[in-house]
Amino acid sequence: MPETQELKVFISTGESTCGDCGEKLGRHAWIFLAGERGALCLSCADLEHLVFLPPGVAALTRRARKYSMLSAVVLRWSRARRKYERQGVLVEEAGLARAEAQCMADDDARARRRNREAQRRADQDQTYVQCFAQRVRECFPSCPAGAEHAIAERACLKYSGRVGRSAAAKDLDEKAVFLAVVAHIRHVETPYDRLLGAGVDRELARRQVEDQVRGIAHEWETSPVAAAKP
Repeated sequence: MPETQELKVFISTGESTCGDCGEKLGRHAWIFLAGERGALCLSCADLEHLVFLPPGVAALTRRARKYSMLSAVVLRWSRARRKYERQGVLVEEAGLARAEAQCMADDDARARRRNREAQRRADQDQTYVQCFAQRVRECFPSCPAGAEHAIAERACLKYSGRVGRSAAAKDLDEKAVFLAVVAHIRHVETPYDRLLGAGVDRELARRQVEDQVRGIAHEWETSPVAAAKP
């Protein structure tokens, strides 16, 4: 059986525009090259939920990729060396946490985790995140306890290009909230990431989990009171 091709994310050196959503990404954007569809932002490439792990601790990187169903190497063009150079990897947060737990005896790994958490807190506008979470709970009253906060924190991360940073989301638009919830369901509640990690085409993988995503979203939208009625 052939090996799965390694996914690659590039840090652009010029102006970029997403081939799917049409969003102008500017310079130094993180993009995924999708053949004829051109460059995609991480949201449209379904990689926006991954977290960046810079190089430095080989054991941590190796384990994080091992425990992540989906990962990608991040590359930047070096004009001096005239080649692409690795900047680190994108991995699943759960995979990174598991890898860090195994590396916890290493002081450097512990320091990296503290720094990552501190940076994450600094990058989040907590008031906005709380409002977004409250809106998720209003629109999806039956979502699991705490899910609204996980959805809001992920969607509203600064500089991420995710749906929570859009103008509509900042107005707590119901459609933007719906898109954030659907993205969470797709990545967390279905085998979607496993399919992408196995090399399945993004559109095909989406179709395979579409019914499951739609069903879960409908369950979460249903009021607990209404669901309890005979």
